[in-house]
Amino acid sequence: MSLALLFPGQGSQQVGMGRSLAATYPEAARVFEEADDALGFSISEVAWEGPEDQLVLTKNAQPAMLVHCTAVYRVIESRLGEVGIAAGHSLGEFSAYVAAGTLDFASAVRTVRLRGELMYRAGVERPGSMAAVIGLDDLVVTSVCARASSEVGVCVPANFNSSGQVVISGDVAEVERAMDLAIEMGAKRVVKLAVSGAFHSPLMAPAAKEFKAWLKKLSFKDPSFPVVANVTAEPVSTGAAARALLVRQLTTPVQWAASVQRMAACGADRFLEIGPGSVLRGLNRRIVKRIPCGSLGEPEDLEVWEPEGAENLKRSRMSEGATNERA
Repeated sequence: MSLALLFPGQGSQQVGMGRSLAATYPEAARVFEEADDALGFSISEVAWEGPEDQLVLTKNAQPAMLVHCTAVYRVIESRLGEVGIAAGHSLGEFSAYVAAGTLDFASAVRTVRLRGELMYRAGVERPGSMAAVIGLDDLVVTSVCARASSEVGVCVPANFNSSGQVVISGDVAEVERAMDLAIEMGAKRVVKLAVSGAFHSPLMAPAAKEFKAWLKKLSFKDPSFPVVANVTAEPVSTGAAARALLVRQLTTPVQWAASVQRMAACGADRFLEIGPGSVLRGLNRRIVKRIPCGSLGEPEDLEVWEPEGAENLKRSRMSEGATNERA
């Protein structure tokens, strides 16, 4: 059997995340300590104490998510056995590369902190918006975005999360126009997202330019197991490819549904979401319905989890996930 790991992205964070985990497992506590040292301030305090308006800031949410995901992985790593493949949703792709040994943890946590700052800055310089469109085919949403775009503004698909769930991104007026058009085309629901910029769109080009320069200075090793890239929905096996695709990810749609399908095609017969929340497990139920998926984020999850076989994964919490991931 082949185990596939999933790492969530920004949007799954919540105040208190990882506190019980660190109190229960020394390995997890060390991860939070390493992150605080690497960043020069206490991301642990932000994650555990908030306030929420500080945790949700892109520059804080992204490292907090990476730290929590890595803490869970460090706790269970010795019990996982062989990992066949992995993927992470947007920001979560960094967590996947840390798990695969492509990036060392300290470099990764500093990198995603910078990533959040650059994305926020790009959103200030050119304000953008995002919205989740529920109940329309991918091609219809793509067509809606094209119709909503103008000579001076853009609207593009940003996250192909699952069948009938696409997040769009772009200039404010164009996204609002696309929301109206989506309703006209029969969308079941259109929800504007509370974000600080138009992530995964051309509006992030200034952030991508600076981010590329930063990543050039870092050492990227070949992953110990393939990581499916958001940009291509194809497995990555070299550090050089990982670096290039992480830059492109900022301005390119997240091909999440295709990524999960690719993992299944590669032989994945059980999935395990590692980190806070259960968003990706919820999406998996619509993408690969027959393949079991568990979620591990807090001590109560680990208490009922055993690594051997798909049947044990079913013992993890099985509540439906949230509707979207953004960054």
